[in-house]
Amino acid sequence: MSRRCEITGKGPRKGYRVSHSQRHTKHRWLPNLRTITITDEKGRRRKVKLSIRALRTMSKSPKLRRVRGPQ
Repeated sequence: MSRRCEITGKGPRKGYRVSHSQRHTKHRWLPNLRTITITDEKGRRRKVKLSIRALRTMSKSPKLRRVRGPQ
């Protein structure tokens, strides 16, 4: 299963950690994802992986309604 938001497409980012001595070591930053169950406008329930930013935006939308959050 990929670590990617199904709505925004946010995924892992690559970069370097830089210490005080300016030594660079490779690092991977993961997005803040949650798996939630949603109900769409047709009444169907499905599990989706969402970033927290998408979850906040979705909570303001009348089209998609959150049923259950992370446990």
